[in-house]
Amino acid sequence: MTKNSIKKSIIYGRHPIVDAINSGSSIDKILLQKGIRGEFEKEIRHLSKSNNIPVQVVPKERLSKFVKGNHQGIVGFLSSIKYYKLEDVLPMIYEKSETPLILLLDGITDIRNFGAIARSAEICGVHAIVIAQKGNAQINEEAIKTSAGALTRIPVCREKSLIGSMEYLELSGIQTYASDLNASKKVFELDWTQPAAVIIGSEGDGVSFPVLKKVNQNFIIPQVGTTDSFNVSVATGIILYEVLRQRL
Repeated sequence: MTKNSIKKSIIYGRHPIVDAINSGSSIDKILLQKGIRGEFEKEIRHLSKSNNIPVQVVPKERLSKFVKGNHQGIVGFLSSIKYYKLEDVLPMIYEKSETPLILLLDGITDIRNFGAIARSAEICGVHAIVIAQKGNAQINEEAIKTSAGALTRIPVCREKSLIGSMEYLELSGIQTYASDLNASKKVFELDWTQPAAVIIGSEGDGVSFPVLKKVNQNFIIPQVGTTDSFNVSVATGIILYEVLRQRL
C-alpha cells in the first residue's frame, strides 16, 4: 500500500468518525487516545460494539504518527471492503435455496495467505468468510490484489468472536468442521453435501484449542511426505475443492 493510499484510508476527529460509522462506512479499526473519558468515549465504544469495529487504546504519540494536525484523540482506518454481518448473510443463502458453505478463519495473519484463501473460497462457492475482530490480517489493497479481486465479490463478516459465530451457525442448522493434524477422519470421508462451516487455523498454530473444542467434527488432509503440513492457503484450496467436487 502506498503512502497516498494510507492517507486516504485514514479519518480523524470526533465528528468525522462518528459520522462515518453512522453513515455505514466500513472501518477496519479505531485508535482511541489513552485517557479519553466521558460521553464521547461511551459513544465511541457503543457505536464500535454495535458495528463490530475493533477499538485500541493507544498513547497520544502513536496517533500523532498518523495525523500531524488536531486528531482530537481518535483516528480511524477505513476498510478497503464492506463488512457484512453473518446474521444478515445467512438468511439470504437460504432464501436462494442454496446449501450454505461458510469459511471461518482463525488467526490468518499473512496478507498473501488471506488473499489466496479468499480466491479459492470464491472459486469453490463459499458464501461468506467469517473473521474475528482481532487476530487476522488487515484486508488492504495487497490482500485484494492477491485474491484476484475475490475479496470484493465474497461477503466478509467480521464478528465479535468465532465461537459465538459457530454457535449461531449450529443453531441455524450448519455443522462446523475443522482441519486438524491429529484427526482420524480424512477430508474425503466426510459428507460435504450438507450445510457446512469450515474452520481454518493460523499458519503456525492451526485452529486454536477453544475453537477446536467447539467443532462438530475435525478432519485431516492425508499426506505421505515428511514436511510438517501444507501451506494454509494450499490446504484451504484442497478442502474447498473436495466440498465443490461432492456438491457438483
